[in-house]
Amino acid sequence: MIERYAHGIIRWRYLIIIATLVLVALTTFGFPLRFDNDYRVFFSQDNPQLVAFEELQNTYTKNDGVLFVLAPKDGQVLTNETLGAVEWLTNEAWQMPYSIRVDSISNFQHTYADGDALIVEDLITDAMSLSEADIVRIKEIALSEPLLVNRLISPAMQVTGINVTVQLPDKNLETAVPEVVAFARDLANKVRTRYPHIEVHLTGIVMMSNSFPEAFKGDMFSLIPIMYTAILILLGLLLFQAFSGTFATLLVISFSTVAATGLAGLFGIVLSGPSSAAPIMILTLAIADSVHFLVTFGHEMRVNGREKREAIVESLRVNLGPIFLTSLTTAVGFLSMNFGDVPPFHDLGNIVAMGIIIAFVLSVSFLPALMAVLPVRGGSVQTANHAMEHLADFVIAKRHGLMWGVGGMMVLLIAFLPRNELNDVFVNYFDESFDFRRATDFTTENLTGIYDIHYSVSAGEPDGINTPEFLQVVAEFAEWFRQQPHVIHVSTITDTFKRLNQNLHGDDPSYYRLPDRRDLAAQYLLLYEMSLPYGLDINNQINVDKSATRVTVILETLSSNEMLVLDERALQWLKEKGLPSMQTGQGASTAMMFAHIGSRNIRSMLFGATIALVLISVILIVALRSLKFGLISLIPNLAPTAMAFGLWGILVGQVGLGLSVVAGLTIGIVVDDTIHYLSKYLYARREKGLTPQNAVRYAFQRVGMALWITSVVLIAGFLILSLSHFHINSTMGIMVAVTIAFALIADFLFLPTLLIRLEK
Repeated sequence: MIERYAHGIIRWRYLIIIATLVLVALTTFGFPLRFDNDYRVFFSQDNPQLVAFEELQNTYTKNDGVLFVLAPKDGQVLTNETLGAVEWLTNEAWQMPYSIRVDSISNFQHTYADGDALIVEDLITDAMSLSEADIVRIKEIALSEPLLVNRLISPAMQVTGINVTVQLPDKNLETAVPEVVAFARDLANKVRTRYPHIEVHLTGIVMMSNSFPEAFKGDMFSLIPIMYTAILILLGLLLFQAFSGTFATLLVISFSTVAATGLAGLFGIVLSGPSSAAPIMILTLAIADSVHFLVTFGHEMRVNGREKREAIVESLRVNLGPIFLTSLTTAVGFLSMNFGDVPPFHDLGNIVAMGIIIAFVLSVSFLPALMAVLPVRGGSVQTANHAMEHLADFVIAKRHGLMWGVGGMMVLLIAFLPRNELNDVFVNYFDESFDFRRATDFTTENLTGIYDIHYSVSAGEPDGINTPEFLQVVAEFAEWFRQQPHVIHVSTITDTFKRLNQNLHGDDPSYYRLPDRRDLAAQYLLLYEMSLPYGLDINNQINVDKSATRVTVILETLSSNEMLVLDERALQWLKEKGLPSMQTGQGASTAMMFAHIGSRNIRSMLFGATIALVLISVILIVALRSLKFGLISLIPNLAPTAMAFGLWGILVGQVGLGLSVVAGLTIGIVVDDTIHYLSKYLYARREKGLTPQNAVRYAFQRVGMALWITSVVLIAGFLILSLSHFHINSTMGIMVAVTIAFALIADFLFLPTLLIRLEK
């Protein structure tokens, strides 16, 4: 059956080559793929943290935006020239696309009493004409205002911020976000030109969203050329087919990558940060099938003296079954990523699975057809064969020591697996090469943070926020947060009530407290609202019917565990100290969403990996026609991933979003070597009647070199992915490379000794 198929491939070789070129060309109609630069892409529609955040965004003013951080080189914000820059930038920032609010120390709505009247006006007007006395007055006001310090100006007055809130459209984010970012960067450059004594840093959620496509484009333009160069060098050094084999392999992996990515576009898949790694993964994984075919093909020609076409037929006969199994199991492993809770990883798994299937089809059709056409020349493979023979002799001779030694190493490393804790810092998804990351680090160190938690505290009735008892609890809640470590700033409406109470008592400092009557609080709030200019209302702090208020807590850059612990303690405080009528939802924010997603994803991915393992085990038992060998294969299939996480527990100990998918991702990869090795071993035992020792030698001779080549290329490919500036992809690359290295050790030094022991 396989031989007839192989002869058909050779007979129709030119038609197959042309058909392949046409079909691959048709998939390019899926280009270019759209890139989703909305951070919400990481969360499924029913994600409870996303639902809570969307509810908060719909209740109050949205808080997506761009933060301009101004740092005068003389370290003095309160100078005429710097305040003039703040005033100018505040006015210009209103022109930003989709902007709905601009906040700065310049337009902060300062209130004071003038007789019986309440005056509400910008804190700074006509900055260039301010006198020294005016600047001293502004400094006193700013330092005493809780809504400004550690939010829009630093306590030392050396850094200030202008926060622009934008309301992005629900659609066309791929154009809206770059439009906002381009305007912000252009405006920042104008500030640098007009005011050369000021450094400008840009951070905020919109800047973070734009960093995702920038990371993808950076990887595409840097890592893929490196990948191709590495493949070319490795194949040239390791694959003894000279130009023809290397050229054919490059075509197979290129066509697989192009076709899978094009089909993704045709199916409507939108790229994002994690799924942008798909082309590099396909380039890496698609090599294995070609290498196995070409190594056997070369062996038959140069060692067994077969004619080229006979060698093609024999190589297909020997490898078609194992290549199909390895492709199937690898695809199953990647498809298991659909069980995760992060949609971009679904897309990554689906795109790579398509690439693997396409690579299989090309490796058993296009590749042999092309090799039947191309001239085949090259050196001898005797050196490689001798190396494999020596390795087989070494493993057989030292089998007892190797089995216990490698087995002990497995147990030792796996014992450190519990040292890992689930943790993530989403700002650190981007390394220091990104402007956003550097700006965020500077902002956190000198002004404020972009990590926040928002609590919507409801009084349970319309206008209930004016109730003195309710306001008192909210004020105490805010004060409790201010006493917590890592808290930079707390924003609450109660601070405004205190200021208004003081203003309407002749600015007497002794009245800087909450109003003690509900009607007074309502009158203060109404008077204040009527005095506010357009765009600076207090809908960012209270809802429409005044039944609830938002408490905003700004934090230092924290890990996900620290965020979750702080949120849990806050909710416990509200439960113990809150009024019976109060209703408080869970803490909501972008940071809280990312804090929860790692733990949610790793639980769902472990379930998916279990399903994949069961399917792969069934496939192996059926394919190997042996329950015994199917169960034996579980050891070299499961141990490498566990060993890699054990080593990670020793060296790092923090498992983030990128590593939460590694178990499912690698289970389909590491099984490939086991399948190829066991298939050759069992062929030698069943068909040739060899002893376990000689069957091990046969497997080393027939498949050893191919396993080494594919493993080295896979390790190199994923190590190249580790060079990504996007942390999720880089850590994923490191861990997969380490796992494959451990799989190579297990398959060459442990599995043969185990087989000899069990078959004795």
